[in-house]
Amino acid sequence: MTITRRSFIAGSAGLGVALSAPGVLRAAASRLALYGPPAAPTVTLAHAVESGMLASFASDISLTVWRTPDELRAGLTSGDIDLSIVPSQVAANMYNRGMGMRLVNVMTDGLLYIMAREGEVNALADLAGRTLAVPFPNDTPDFIARALLDHHGLAGQVTLAAPGTPMEAAQMLLAGRIDAALLTEPVATVVTIRAAAAGDSIIRAIDVQEEWGAVTGLGPVVPQAGLAVTDRFAEAGGDLIADLQAVMEDATAAVIADPEAAAAHASPYMEQPAPMLAASIPHAKLVATPASTARPQLEAMFALMAGGDAAILGGGLPDDGFYAL
Repeated sequence: MTITRRSFIAGSAGLGVALSAPGVLRAAASRLALYGPPAAPTVTLAHAVESGMLASFASDISLTVWRTPDELRAGLTSGDIDLSIVPSQVAANMYNRGMGMRLVNVMTDGLLYIMAREGEVNALADLAGRTLAVPFPNDTPDFIARALLDHHGLAGQVTLAAPGTPMEAAQMLLAGRIDAALLTEPVATVVTIRAAAAGDSIIRAIDVQEEWGAVTGLGPVVPQAGLAVTDRFAEAGGDLIADLQAVMEDATAAVIADPEAAAAHASPYMEQPAPMLAASIPHAKLVATPASTARPQLEAMFALMAGGDAAILGGGLPDDGFYAL
């Protein structure tokens, strides 16, 4: 879904010329195309766009929501996407494979929860002999789930279902076809609200961030996604990266301070009711941490996710060049 501020912006055509203009000319000359997933950090982007926080960067600003990691990768490799919130592991993989991707920041300290009916699952060990739906097979949520199960000796004891999207996993859980589901915000909140409306009780049975922190020793942080830029963007407007980060910090603070206003801005983009989005924000652990500051948590996550398979990261931990700020 694409919603345009002032007019539609196709990809990043003309970005280099526009972003090389002096700051006073940006509002009259430039285009800025932002992309994000159907997850809570995109609320921050939507709020930044709709509240005018990015007005000095461009006269034409668009925000497009990609639906799957494969859709994101296609846009990045084709050149249609230059500035997007991406899974941190995807960014590292693309950087290591020489595909021109650098991480600006981390925009959530983790928004993953294992959802189950109240009283059925209280700890990871309770998943033994049960079915857990994990969306996006062979992508970030799958790698995180498998790493935790492996660490606790549960590999092979939990049946993993592989729906294509979090919403599909949510529907399976609501229908009683599975025992638990690994869901992101805002879908986790959507499930609790829909279950309650049907007289059921589905809860955040396991906070994945807490479980991850117990393994890494670095606190309840899963630096799952952040704003990333391509080399094309950095070459055309690298001087704007620090300014974009400052806006993301302000926008994040504004979202946390007034979830209802931010949710109203994000609802049309994300195709979710504003009240559900507002209810999800306190559970999304939204931040805007410069990538280099988050590097210890990122490297701990990368190492645990990859385990013995360096291909997950495209070869190993990314070097200093991966960190745009």
